[in-house]
Amino acid sequence: MGRAAGAAAGHRRAPRAAALAKKALSIRPQPARGADARQRDTPQPAPRGRAGASGPGRLDWPRSLQHGRPRSRAELHYRSRLASAPALWLIVVDASASTRRHGALRRAKGLLAELLDQARRRRVALALLQADGAKPRWFCQGQRAPQAARHWLEQLGAGGGTPLPAALAEAGEWLQRRQRRHPGERQQLWLLTDGRLRELPALAPAACPALLIDIESGPLRLGRARELAAALGAEYRHIDEIPLA
Repeated sequence: MGRAAGAAAGHRRAPRAAALAKKALSIRPQPARGADARQRDTPQPAPRGRAGASGPGRLDWPRSLQHGRPRSRAELHYRSRLASAPALWLIVVDASASTRRHGALRRAKGLLAELLDQARRRRVALALLQADGAKPRWFCQGQRAPQAARHWLEQLGAGGGTPLPAALAEAGEWLQRRQRRHPGERQQLWLLTDGRLRELPALAPAACPALLIDIESGPLRLGRARELAAALGAEYRHIDEIPLA
């Protein structure tokens, strides 16, 4: 009787767990274009047959968030399931001491975990640059979502100064070299920062489409990340606007 009752309870819990999983939203960013910035990514009809039988493709969150958090299905954009050019995500993470405030870095790590998972599943090349301490540090530079990235994320902690301007300058130079070697690669710059800089440095526009995620939290916010996004020519979104799984 005990085993039968346990099995019945397990069957009752399974549909509920599945329903909760379907409600969870995850970030599914579309890797942006690199040197070939004139080409536009337009949705294409799914091919007929088994390859196109599963629907319109995955959610494209950068396009969907361009005008704020989507309020209806009509405001959602999807990426094509058709084969596309190789892609690279350059992720720059501000892990300075100020990101300890109100759990800012902790929330950023939740978003980073989703990005790493999406990069692995889409076979996207990753470049990870950490800005903390005295100078920025590279974890990887263009590898296919290495398994060790999970370990890097687990060990990521806030502390030290804010070498973010140096990190952005180094990232820009690296991207330009990468574009010369891989001219057809679609590139996307992700910048996660609280924007807490003493003064806004002189910055060149990002060398590829960019999205700045403002992780500043707490009741008193300086709001400098928005200015930083404008200087980089990047899309701006606060992490509160992004539905995490």
